[in-house]
Amino acid sequence: MRNGLHGFCRTYGDRHGSAVYPCHVAPDVMRKHPIGTGPFKFVEYKPNQHIKVSRNPDYWKPGRPYLDGIEYTIIRNAGTGLLAFASGSVDMVFPLQISLPQLKDLQKQATSAICETTPGMVNRHVIVNRSVPPFDNQELRRAMALAIDRQAFIDILGDGKGEIGTVLQPGPAGLWGISPDQLKDLPGYDPDVQKNRQQARAIMEKLGYGSANRLKVKLTTRDLQLYRDPAVILLDQLKQIYIDAELELVELAAYFPKMRRKEFVIGLNLQTSGPDPDPTLDLFYGCGSTLNWDSYCNADVDRLIVEQSTEADGNRRKQILWQIERKLSEEVARPIIFYNHSATCWHPHVKGVTIMTNSFFSGYRYEDLWIDK
Repeated sequence: MRNGLHGFCRTYGDRHGSAVYPCHVAPDVMRKHPIGTGPFKFVEYKPNQHIKVSRNPDYWKPGRPYLDGIEYTIIRNAGTGLLAFASGSVDMVFPLQISLPQLKDLQKQATSAICETTPGMVNRHVIVNRSVPPFDNQELRRAMALAIDRQAFIDILGDGKGEIGTVLQPGPAGLWGISPDQLKDLPGYDPDVQKNRQQARAIMEKLGYGSANRLKVKLTTRDLQLYRDPAVILLDQLKQIYIDAELELVELAAYFPKMRRKEFVIGLNLQTSGPDPDPTLDLFYGCGSTLNWDSYCNADVDRLIVEQSTEADGNRRKQILWQIERKLSEEVARPIIFYNHSATCWHPHVKGVTIMTNSFFSGYRYEDLWIDK
């Protein structure tokens, strides 16, 4: 690693985002050798090992990026990854990868590390393939939503810190999230978990399920801690309403193609929530959208999505957005579980780090990072 502005930055994580995707390149090619217009060029991807990129000499911004390259070491076990960081084997962790319980241990091991905790802009939610019986029944999906104890996820995974919200990131970091007063009145958001589960069991019994006839299903998620940990909690909560789910873990490169092909029944998924509602609502809930993996479609919601997008008055736009949130909750589109707080850590020799609070991908270009070592 060279001193000064240049250097080869080593980090560990599980994914990165690209702002431009060439439509003429086949998806299977992009997964093996992605191309784009960013500050770095793809070098190599080895599943479950690493992703390597090098400086793009033709990047449009003069003098950027500073780094000669980045090596993303893929470490499946979070504890192993944190040990690698503490030992100096990597320079920084992938943004928002560290849970608050993990942060306490890490700061004891790496006392000089710089760590920043931020509210989450990515929610954990339940995604259901509504074309597969019996999950094509909205009442059964409603029972699943009623089974969720959102605060339990926050207490277990976030050391009590996190937010219960809907599709759009809740405040104060989120600019458009539904107000707390309206949130508690949405279907499935009553804080009385036991009452909700009684309703859920009544629905399941009406559909023919019970302690002697439990519904068995696979629950699909990515084989990463951010997905696995909440998925395990979800498995336990679904058992409370006669659903026995078996966890199906899918490797990084195979997960998104599998979901897009709708090769799942139910899943624990993550999705971004901003900073602006337009891409979030249209991509995940618009009829026919490529990221609308569960095929949710409501012409009234599509109309409201267009209406809020063209509304210049911010307060009026919020009212339209909250109409959309209510409809999505009523129709059990994708039951949102929670938003977590998480931390990002880097060693002092890594300079120029900016952590975003309401945009998941905006801080990943790393064009301003440099190494002083």
